[in-house]
Amino acid sequence: MIDLAGAPATEPEIPALLRDALEQCELGDQPLRAVWQNQAGGITWAVGGDPQYFAKWNPVSSGESLADEAERLDWLAGRHPAPRVRRFVAAGEQEVLVTCALPGLPGIGEFWAQDPHAALRALGAGLRRLHEVPIADCPYDWGVSARLRAAGQDPHSFAAAPPIDRLVLCQGDPCAPNTLIDANGDFAGHVDLARLGVADRWADLAVMTMSLGWNFNDYDESFFWEAYGVAPDQERIAYYRRLWDAT
Repeated sequence: MIDLAGAPATEPEIPALLRDALEQCELGDQPLRAVWQNQAGGITWAVGGDPQYFAKWNPVSSGESLADEAERLDWLAGRHPAPRVRRFVAAGEQEVLVTCALPGLPGIGEFWAQDPHAALRALGAGLRRLHEVPIADCPYDWGVSARLRAAGQDPHSFAAAPPIDRLVLCQGDPCAPNTLIDANGDFAGHVDLARLGVADRWADLAVMTMSLGWNFNDYDESFFWEAYGVAPDQERIAYYRRLWDAT
């Protein structure tokens, strides 16, 4: 198990822009607790003692985009369990996104480490549910060429993709921390959706299964595949993992 991100070791200073955004939401008097910090420098705070909201702060230089996430969450509302946008603000080199909390907890931590197969079943079921969302009017592309262009690479410089298996609405950053699971072990929702877009389903499946080793020590991957409902395709898995590493 490796630790790519997690709760900050010390409580970070609260940016003025985040305080301003909470004031605009009439949440300025609520207690704040930093609950997550990613490797790009972004920080998420729980708002309130039993949090009903979360507030993300992001430096624009991180390469991540809360503007993209806010836009995608607005489109996804009513289509799939995901946070609702309460407020998005940007000023200078900073962004803040305030969202309503969803029930459930991320599919990581000591509880799920002791029962990883329950978590794997929820991860598979949740991804299958997202992949069933109709995509006819989805304006977001997470396909191979779009991802390479976004990474500043010539799409023709990367190996040709295997034939498309099935185009679906992909999570874009599929992993246990970005999947919420309720107390019964059932899928509850997805978070961190700035890369949400249409792509071959193996773009998500390859990365989700790769990420299992980041969060679990002793597990049987077949629980994930059974819950999702497909057998592993090693050629597509290998290709989309290489693409992930490249972009």
